[in-house]
Amino acid sequence: MPASPSTARAINDRLALRLLQDQGPLTAGQLKDLTGLSRPTVADLVERLQDSGLVRVVGEAGAERRGPNARLYGIVADRAHLAALDVRTTSVSVVVTDLLGATLAEASLPMEGHSDGPAVERAVALLERTVERAGVRRLHSVGIGAPGLIDPATGELRDSASLPAWHRRLVPALQERLHARVLVENETNLAAVAELREGAARDRDTFVLLWLGHGVGAAVLLDGRLRRGASGGAGEIGFLPVPGTGSLPSATGCAGGFHALAGSSAIRALAGEYGVEHAPGDEGGEPAGAVAVRAALAAGADDFLDALADRLALGAAAVSAVLDPGCVVLGGEAGHAGGPGLAARVETRLAALSPLRTEVRAGALGGAAVLRGALLTVRDAAQDELFGPSR
Repeated sequence: MPASPSTARAINDRLALRLLQDQGPLTAGQLKDLTGLSRPTVADLVERLQDSGLVRVVGEAGAERRGPNARLYGIVADRAHLAALDVRTTSVSVVVTDLLGATLAEASLPMEGHSDGPAVERAVALLERTVERAGVRRLHSVGIGAPGLIDPATGELRDSASLPAWHRRLVPALQERLHARVLVENETNLAAVAELREGAARDRDTFVLLWLGHGVGAAVLLDGRLRRGASGGAGEIGFLPVPGTGSLPSATGCAGGFHALAGSSAIRALAGEYGVEHAPGDEGGEPAGAVAVRAALAAGADDFLDALADRLALGAAAVSAVLDPGCVVLGGEAGHAGGPGLAARVETRLAALSPLRTEVRAGALGGAAVLRGALLTVRDAAQDELFGPSR
Protein backbone atom coordinates (compact mmCIF):
# COMPACT_ATOMS: atom_id res chain seq x y z
CA MET A 1 0.00 0.00 0.00
CA PRO A 2 1.27 3.53 -0.74
CA ALA A 3 2.28 5.60 2.26
CA SER A 4 -0.22 8.09 3.62
CA PRO A 5 0.60 11.78 3.04
CA SER A 6 1.61 12.25 6.68
CA THR A 7 3.87 9.17 6.59
CA ALA A 8 5.45 10.30 3.34
CA ARG A 9 6.14 13.73 4.81
CA ALA A 10 7.76 12.17 7.89
CA ILE A 11 9.96 9.95 5.71
CA ASN A 12 11.02 12.87 3.52
CA ASP A 13 11.76 15.08 6.53
CA ARG A 14 13.87 12.37 8.16
CA LEU A 15 15.80 11.81 4.92
CA ALA A 16 16.54 15.51 4.59
CA LEU A 17 17.66 15.79 8.20
CA ARG A 18 20.00 12.84 7.84
CA LEU A 19 21.55 14.42 4.75
CA LEU A 20 22.03 17.71 6.59
CA GLN A 21 23.65 15.86 9.47
CA ASP A 22 25.99 13.80 7.34
CA GLN A 23 26.95 16.43 4.75
CA GLY A 24 26.45 19.72 6.55
CA PRO A 25 24.47 22.70 5.27
CA LEU A 26 22.81 22.25 1.88
CA THR A 27 20.74 24.35 -0.49
CA ALA A 28 17.21 23.41 -1.49
CA GLY A 29 18.58 22.49 -4.91
CA GLN A 30 21.15 20.16 -3.40
CA LEU A 31 18.47 18.55 -1.24
CA LYS A 32 16.37 18.05 -4.36
CA ASP A 33 19.26 16.34 -6.17
CA LEU A 34 20.23 14.16 -3.22
CA THR A 35 16.71 13.08 -2.27
CA GLY A 36 15.24 12.78 -5.74
CA LEU A 37 12.18 14.70 -4.58
CA SER A 38 10.44 17.36 -6.60
CA ARG A 39 11.19 21.03 -6.10
CA PRO A 40 7.75 21.78 -4.55
CA THR A 41 8.12 18.83 -2.15
CA VAL A 42 11.56 20.03 -1.05
CA ALA A 43 10.24 23.56 -0.58
CA ASP A 44 7.43 22.22 1.61
CA LEU A 45 9.72 20.10 3.77
CA VAL A 46 12.22 22.94 4.25
CA GLU A 47 9.41 25.23 5.39
CA ARG A 48 8.07 22.50 7.67
CA LEU A 49 11.47 21.87 9.24
CA GLN A 50 12.03 25.59 9.77
CA ASP A 51 8.65 25.96 11.44
CA SER A 52 9.47 23.06 13.76
CA GLY A 53 12.73 24.70 14.82
CA LEU A 54 14.93 21.91 13.47
CA VAL A 55 16.42 23.75 10.47
CA ARG A 56 17.41 27.36 9.80
CA VAL A 57 19.23 29.40 7.19
CA VAL A 58 22.94 29.37 8.03
CA GLY A 59 24.42 31.10 4.99
CA GLU A 60 24.36 31.45 1.24
CA ALA A 61 25.89 29.60 -1.68
CA GLY A 62 26.48 30.61 -5.28
CA ALA A 63 28.46 33.82 -4.90
CA GLU A 64 30.59 32.71 -7.85
CA ARG A 65 27.67 32.77 -10.30
CA ARG A 66 25.20 35.36 -11.54
CA GLY A 67 21.79 35.72 -10.02
CA PRO A 68 20.57 35.55 -6.44
CA ASN A 69 22.49 33.38 -4.03
CA ALA A 70 20.88 30.18 -2.79
CA ARG A 71 20.12 29.85 0.89
CA LEU A 72 22.04 27.23 2.84
CA TYR A 73 20.00 25.27 5.35
CA GLY A 74 21.50 23.58 8.38
CA ILE A 75 20.28 21.70 11.44
CA VAL A 76 19.77 23.83 14.55
CA ALA A 77 22.52 22.23 16.59
CA ASP A 78 21.57 23.98 19.81
CA ARG A 79 18.00 22.70 19.65
CA ALA A 80 19.09 20.12 22.23
CA HIS A 81 22.20 19.42 24.28
CA LEU A 82 23.55 16.02 25.25
CA ALA A 83 26.02 14.52 27.70
CA ALA A 84 27.91 11.24 27.70
CA LEU A 85 29.65 9.63 30.68
CA ASP A 86 32.24 6.87 30.90
CA VAL A 87 31.80 5.51 34.44
CA ARG A 88 34.66 3.28 35.54
CA THR A 89 35.31 1.79 38.97
CA THR A 90 38.08 4.33 39.54
CA SER A 91 37.09 7.36 37.43
CA VAL A 92 34.38 9.25 35.59
CA SER A 93 34.77 11.07 32.27
CA VAL A 94 32.12 13.33 30.76
CA VAL A 95 31.55 15.25 27.54
CA VAL A 96 28.78 17.75 26.75
CA THR A 97 27.80 18.33 23.12
CA ASP A 98 25.19 19.90 20.91
CA LEU A 99 22.61 17.89 18.96
CA LEU A 100 25.12 17.15 16.18
CA GLY A 101 27.75 15.89 18.59
CA ALA A 102 30.13 18.87 18.55
CA THR A 103 32.03 18.97 21.84
CA LEU A 104 31.26 21.98 24.03
CA ALA A 105 33.07 20.92 27.22
CA GLU A 106 34.66 17.81 28.72
CA ALA A 107 36.22 16.73 32.00
CA SER A 108 37.28 13.72 34.05
CA LEU A 109 37.72 12.94 37.73
CA PRO A 110 39.30 10.09 39.74
CA MET A 111 36.87 8.29 42.05
CA GLU A 112 39.11 6.04 44.12
CA GLY A 113 38.85 6.21 47.89
CA HIS A 114 35.33 7.67 48.01
CA SER A 115 32.40 5.93 49.66
CA ASP A 116 29.12 5.52 47.81
CA GLY A 117 27.36 8.74 48.80
CA PRO A 118 30.29 11.09 48.17
CA ALA A 119 31.12 9.24 44.94
CA VAL A 120 27.63 9.83 43.55
CA GLU A 121 27.76 13.49 44.55
CA ARG A 122 31.20 13.94 42.96
CA ALA A 123 30.05 12.38 39.70
CA VAL A 124 26.85 14.42 39.51
CA ALA A 125 28.70 17.62 40.44
CA LEU A 126 31.29 16.92 37.74
CA LEU A 127 28.58 16.71 35.12
CA GLU A 128 26.84 19.83 36.42
CA ARG A 129 30.10 21.83 36.31
CA THR A 130 30.82 20.62 32.80
CA VAL A 131 27.32 21.56 31.65
CA GLU A 132 27.77 25.02 33.14
CA ARG A 133 31.16 25.45 31.49
CA ALA A 134 29.58 24.49 28.16
CA GLY A 135 27.08 27.31 28.56
CA VAL A 136 24.14 24.89 28.49
CA ARG A 137 20.97 25.53 30.47
CA ARG A 138 19.39 22.09 30.22
CA LEU A 139 20.34 18.66 28.94
CA HIS A 140 17.95 16.76 26.71
CA SER A 141 19.54 13.30 27.21
CA VAL A 142 22.46 11.68 28.99
CA GLY A 143 24.19 8.47 27.88
CA ILE A 144 26.20 6.40 30.36
CA GLY A 145 28.67 3.61 29.73
CA ALA A 146 29.35 1.46 32.78
CA PRO A 147 30.76 -1.99 33.55
CA GLY A 148 28.27 -4.65 34.57
CA LEU A 149 25.05 -6.14 33.25
CA ILE A 150 22.20 -4.06 31.87
CA ASP A 151 18.79 -5.63 32.48
CA PRO A 152 17.26 -6.07 29.00
CA ALA A 153 13.73 -5.66 30.39
CA THR A 154 14.25 -2.45 32.38
CA GLY A 155 17.43 -0.97 30.89
CA GLU A 156 18.84 -0.60 34.41
CA LEU A 157 22.27 -1.53 35.72
CA ARG A 158 21.91 -4.81 37.61
CA ASP A 159 23.33 -5.53 41.05
CA SER A 160 26.80 -7.02 40.99
CA ALA A 161 29.07 -7.82 43.89
CA SER A 162 32.13 -6.80 41.86
CA LEU A 163 30.96 -3.23 41.17
CA PRO A 164 30.69 -0.30 43.55
CA ALA A 165 27.16 0.45 44.73
CA TRP A 166 27.42 4.08 43.63
CA HIS A 167 27.26 3.00 39.98
CA ARG A 168 23.65 1.91 40.44
CA ARG A 169 22.77 4.99 42.49
CA LEU A 170 24.19 7.37 39.91
CA VAL A 171 21.38 6.96 37.36
CA PRO A 172 18.46 7.92 39.65
CA ALA A 173 20.58 10.75 41.07
CA LEU A 174 21.13 12.15 37.58
CA GLN A 175 17.47 11.79 36.69
CA GLU A 176 16.44 13.66 39.83
CA ARG A 177 18.95 16.50 39.49
CA LEU A 178 18.90 17.00 35.71
CA HIS A 179 15.35 16.09 34.68
CA ALA A 180 16.82 14.55 31.53
CA ARG A 181 16.39 11.18 29.90
CA VAL A 182 19.21 8.89 31.06
CA LEU A 183 20.29 5.87 29.00
CA VAL A 184 22.68 3.24 30.38
CA GLU A 185 24.62 0.64 28.40
CA ASN A 186 27.44 -1.79 29.13
CA GLU A 187 30.80 -0.15 28.46
CA THR A 188 32.07 -2.88 26.15
CA ASN A 189 28.92 -2.73 24.04
CA LEU A 190 29.37 1.02 23.64
CA ALA A 191 33.02 0.56 22.67
CA ALA A 192 31.90 -1.85 19.97
CA VAL A 193 29.38 0.70 18.66
CA ALA A 194 32.15 3.26 18.39
CA GLU A 195 34.52 0.84 16.63
CA LEU A 196 31.68 -0.07 14.24
CA ARG A 197 30.77 3.51 13.41
CA GLU A 198 34.15 5.26 13.55
CA GLY A 199 36.89 2.77 14.30
CA ALA A 200 38.43 -0.52 13.26
CA ALA A 201 35.19 -2.26 12.22
CA ARG A 202 33.67 0.35 9.90
CA ASP A 203 33.58 -2.13 7.03
CA ARG A 204 32.04 -4.95 9.10
CA ASP A 205 28.50 -5.58 10.27
CA THR A 206 29.39 -8.79 12.12
CA PHE A 207 32.30 -8.93 14.56
CA VAL A 208 33.22 -9.44 18.21
CA LEU A 209 35.05 -6.82 20.22
CA LEU A 210 37.40 -8.34 22.80
CA TRP A 211 37.79 -5.63 25.44
CA LEU A 212 41.23 -5.50 27.10
CA GLY A 213 41.17 -2.76 29.72
CA HIS A 214 41.32 -3.00 33.50
CA GLY A 215 39.21 -6.13 33.05
CA VAL A 216 38.13 -8.16 30.05
CA GLY A 217 34.82 -8.40 28.25
CA ALA A 218 33.34 -8.94 24.82
CA ALA A 219 30.65 -7.31 22.72
CA VAL A 220 28.80 -9.22 20.02
CA LEU A 221 27.56 -7.50 16.87
CA LEU A 222 25.70 -9.66 14.39
CA ASP A 223 24.31 -8.12 11.21
CA GLY A 224 24.96 -4.66 12.61
CA ARG A 225 23.01 -5.23 15.83
CA LEU A 226 24.25 -5.61 19.39
CA ARG A 227 23.31 -8.95 20.95
CA ARG A 228 22.92 -8.66 24.70
CA GLY A 229 21.62 -12.12 25.61
CA ALA A 230 18.61 -13.18 27.67
CA SER A 231 19.90 -11.58 30.88
CA GLY A 232 22.14 -8.92 29.37
CA GLY A 233 25.22 -11.05 29.96
CA ALA A 234 26.35 -11.85 26.42
CA GLY A 235 30.08 -11.21 26.28
CA GLU A 236 30.97 -11.82 29.94
CA ILE A 237 34.07 -13.55 28.67
CA GLY A 238 36.00 -12.96 31.88
CA PHE A 239 34.07 -15.95 33.29
CA LEU A 240 35.06 -18.21 30.40
CA PRO A 241 36.78 -21.38 31.68
CA VAL A 242 40.14 -21.69 29.91
CA PRO A 243 43.30 -23.73 30.43
CA GLY A 244 46.21 -22.10 32.18
CA THR A 245 44.46 -20.45 35.12
CA GLY A 246 44.87 -23.29 37.62
CA SER A 247 41.22 -23.08 38.74
CA LEU A 248 37.70 -22.41 37.52
CA PRO A 249 35.52 -19.32 37.67
CA SER A 250 32.45 -19.26 39.89
CA ALA A 251 29.09 -17.53 39.96
CA THR A 252 30.57 -14.89 42.27
CA GLY A 253 33.98 -14.31 40.71
CA CYS A 254 35.97 -14.68 37.49
CA ALA A 255 39.38 -15.20 39.13
CA GLY A 256 39.67 -18.65 37.56
CA GLY A 257 38.39 -17.64 34.15
CA PHE A 258 39.77 -15.84 31.11
CA HIS A 259 40.10 -12.71 33.24
CA ALA A 260 42.99 -14.42 35.05
CA LEU A 261 44.89 -14.54 31.75
CA ALA A 262 43.92 -11.30 30.02
CA GLY A 263 42.97 -8.78 32.71
CA SER A 264 45.26 -5.81 33.27
CA SER A 265 46.91 -7.25 36.39
CA ALA A 266 47.49 -10.58 34.62
CA ILE A 267 49.15 -8.88 31.65
CA ARG A 268 51.33 -6.84 34.00
CA ALA A 269 52.39 -9.97 35.88
CA LEU A 270 53.17 -11.76 32.62
CA ALA A 271 55.33 -8.85 31.51
CA GLY A 272 57.25 -9.10 34.77
CA GLU A 273 57.92 -12.78 34.15
CA TYR A 274 59.57 -11.86 30.84
CA GLY A 275 61.58 -9.00 32.30
CA VAL A 276 59.65 -6.23 30.59
CA GLU A 277 60.36 -3.01 32.46
CA HIS A 278 57.32 -0.79 32.80
CA ALA A 279 55.51 1.43 35.25
CA PRO A 280 54.43 -0.63 38.28
CA GLY A 281 50.90 0.85 38.40
CA ASP A 282 48.37 2.68 36.29
CA GLU A 283 49.68 5.73 34.49
CA GLY A 284 47.19 8.61 34.35
CA GLY A 285 44.31 6.15 34.64
CA GLU A 286 45.63 3.90 31.86
CA PRO A 287 45.52 0.20 32.83
CA ALA A 288 48.92 -1.18 33.82
CA GLY A 289 48.47 -3.98 31.27
CA ALA A 290 48.34 -1.42 28.46
CA VAL A 291 51.45 0.29 29.85
CA ALA A 292 53.23 -3.09 29.84
CA VAL A 293 52.21 -3.88 26.26
CA ARG A 294 53.44 -0.51 25.04
CA ALA A 295 56.74 -0.96 26.89
CA ALA A 296 57.17 -4.43 25.38
CA LEU A 297 56.65 -3.14 21.86
CA ALA A 298 59.17 -0.36 22.43
CA ALA A 299 61.70 -2.85 23.81
CA GLY A 300 61.10 -5.51 21.15
CA ALA A 301 60.10 -8.04 23.81
CA ASP A 302 58.87 -10.65 21.34
CA ASP A 303 58.76 -13.50 23.86
CA PHE A 304 56.30 -11.63 26.06
CA LEU A 305 54.15 -10.56 23.10
CA ASP A 306 54.05 -14.15 21.85
CA ALA A 307 53.00 -15.42 25.28
CA LEU A 308 50.29 -12.77 25.52
CA ALA A 309 49.05 -13.65 22.05
CA ASP A 310 48.82 -17.30 23.12
CA ARG A 311 46.53 -16.25 25.98
CA LEU A 312 44.35 -13.94 23.92
CA ALA A 313 43.94 -16.58 21.22
CA LEU A 314 42.24 -18.86 23.75
CA GLY A 315 39.42 -16.37 24.28
CA ALA A 316 39.23 -15.54 20.60
CA ALA A 317 39.03 -19.23 19.69
CA ALA A 318 36.08 -19.77 22.02
CA VAL A 319 34.27 -16.80 20.50
CA SER A 320 35.05 -18.00 16.99
CA ALA A 321 33.84 -21.54 17.66
CA VAL A 322 30.47 -20.37 19.02
CA LEU A 323 29.70 -17.32 16.87
CA ASP A 324 31.91 -17.54 13.76
CA PRO A 325 32.06 -13.71 13.54
CA GLY A 326 34.78 -13.61 10.91
CA CYS A 327 36.46 -10.74 12.75
CA VAL A 328 37.68 -10.12 16.29
CA VAL A 329 38.70 -6.60 17.30
CA LEU A 330 41.17 -6.25 20.18
CA GLY A 331 39.69 -3.21 21.89
CA GLY A 332 40.33 -1.34 25.09
CA GLU A 333 43.57 0.29 26.12
CA ALA A 334 45.72 -2.86 25.86
CA GLY A 335 44.28 -3.88 22.50
CA HIS A 336 44.92 -0.41 21.12
CA ALA A 337 48.43 -0.34 22.61
CA GLY A 338 49.26 -3.70 21.02
CA GLY A 339 48.34 -2.39 17.61
CA PRO A 340 48.54 -4.41 14.40
CA GLY A 341 51.59 -6.31 15.66
CA LEU A 342 49.79 -7.95 18.57
CA ALA A 343 46.68 -8.48 16.46
CA ALA A 344 48.71 -10.33 13.82
CA ARG A 345 50.25 -12.58 16.47
CA VAL A 346 46.79 -13.46 17.83
CA GLU A 347 45.44 -14.11 14.34
CA THR A 348 48.27 -16.54 13.59
CA ARG A 349 47.61 -18.51 16.77
CA LEU A 350 43.87 -18.42 16.27
CA ALA A 351 44.28 -19.94 12.81
CA ALA A 352 46.08 -22.88 14.42
CA LEU A 353 43.30 -23.36 16.99
CA SER A 354 40.21 -23.01 14.82
CA PRO A 355 39.22 -24.08 11.29
CA LEU A 356 37.03 -20.98 11.04
CA ARG A 357 38.86 -18.17 9.30
CA THR A 358 38.83 -15.16 11.63
CA GLU A 359 40.55 -11.87 11.04
CA VAL A 360 41.97 -10.14 14.12
CA ARG A 361 42.27 -6.36 14.16
CA ALA A 362 43.57 -3.84 16.66
CA GLY A 363 40.99 -1.44 18.02
CA ALA A 364 41.40 2.09 16.69
CA LEU A 365 39.89 4.02 19.61
CA GLY A 366 41.29 2.39 22.74
CA GLY A 367 39.74 3.41 26.04
CA ALA A 368 38.16 6.48 24.43
CA ALA A 369 35.74 4.17 22.62
CA VAL A 370 33.40 3.92 25.63
CA LEU A 371 32.77 7.66 25.88
CA ARG A 372 32.49 7.95 22.11
CA GLY A 373 30.03 5.06 21.95
CA ALA A 374 27.94 6.60 24.73
CA LEU A 375 27.77 9.87 22.81
CA LEU A 376 26.84 8.19 19.52
CA THR A 377 24.11 6.20 21.24
CA VAL A 378 22.56 9.14 23.10
CA ARG A 379 22.80 11.33 20.00
CA ASP A 380 20.94 8.74 17.95
CA ALA A 381 18.25 8.44 20.62
CA ALA A 382 17.77 12.21 20.88
CA GLN A 383 17.62 12.63 17.12
CA ASP A 384 15.13 9.78 16.80
CA GLU A 385 12.85 11.68 19.14
CA LEU A 386 13.39 15.17 17.74
CA PHE A 387 13.51 14.16 14.08
CA GLY A 388 10.42 11.97 14.36
CA PRO A 389 6.98 12.95 13.08
CA SER A 390 5.20 15.74 14.91
CA ARG A 391 2.73 14.62 17.54
